[in-house]
Amino acid sequence: MTAWPLLGLPEVEPGCDLAALVAEAADLLDGDVVVVTSKVVSKAQGLRVDGDRDPVIDAETVRVVARRGPTTIARTRHGLTLAAAGVDASNTVPGTVLVLPRDPDATARGLRRTLATRTGLNVAVLLSDTAGRAWRDGQTDIAIGAAGLRPLVDLAGRTDSHGTPLAVTAPAVADEIAGLADLVMGKTDGRPVAVVRGLADLVLPPDDDGPGATALIRPDAGDMFGLGSREAVLAAVRRDDPQSLAALRRDEVGIDELLELAGSTNLTVEELGDGGFAVGGEPDLVTAAALERVAITATTTHWVVLRDDRNSGAGRIVVRRGGDSP
Repeated sequence: MTAWPLLGLPEVEPGCDLAALVAEAADLLDGDVVVVTSKVVSKAQGLRVDGDRDPVIDAETVRVVARRGPTTIARTRHGLTLAAAGVDASNTVPGTVLVLPRDPDATARGLRRTLATRTGLNVAVLLSDTAGRAWRDGQTDIAIGAAGLRPLVDLAGRTDSHGTPLAVTAPAVADEIAGLADLVMGKTDGRPVAVVRGLADLVLPPDDDGPGATALIRPDAGDMFGLGSREAVLAAVRRDDPQSLAALRRDEVGIDELLELAGSTNLTVEELGDGGFAVGGEPDLVTAAALERVAITATTTHWVVLRDDRNSGAGRIVVRRGGDSP
């Protein structure tokens, strides 16, 4: 197996024919895998946006997974979970950002068909993007679009070298190929396309594009880590859409936002002289559950509970900003 970048490609502008560039620059063979970075696809598709990055991230976000200070991990409309919703400010004109291709699998299919027309060859195409991983530092490239390649190789039902049945083993070969291609493309070398040769057994027939990289996305219902620690606590307190819970950065949460996040907006608030707030109401009108939600939410949004008077019959708690959030 060999991998190499395509050298000498020009700066890609909106409307650029990527397939023509690849066909001219690459000496392809049947069974090759062409890996194209999503960034260069976004440039060709005119997906450069003027302005600040934060509003673009918000527009590209379907659901916030976690926020800590300036860092946002978000679920995109594609179903991908990426830092900054995949919005990229590198290798683009200052003052602009690039957003992800709208349909990476469709783009991969289009590139595959055009390459077949131009070269008469059967190749697979992957669109790659850089992503971090839960539990591990650093980043690697993953496949966000795929055509002509099965992104997963399901080994369930086979046996290992000792005869032990394999149950859930399914190598994400599309991601592995994207990571290999990244080694030869680099992040700062202006090499947005690579070719991987020697995996013809994974390339599908010309009339079969496969399920696309969408098959690699874990559905929300099966995602055990679909929220950050703080957001998971808030979701448990509110038991509703976590998007509304994670939308506020912790340093932006005032007393009104605190009560809103806790789902306890019917409580009274008295501002105290020491910077604290007494939250509650008449004991016979305030439920313990409402105050409990405020107390739990306070610990996840940079507030602290200074005093809990619920057991004394006062029906209130006293909170103040300045606590440590997880």
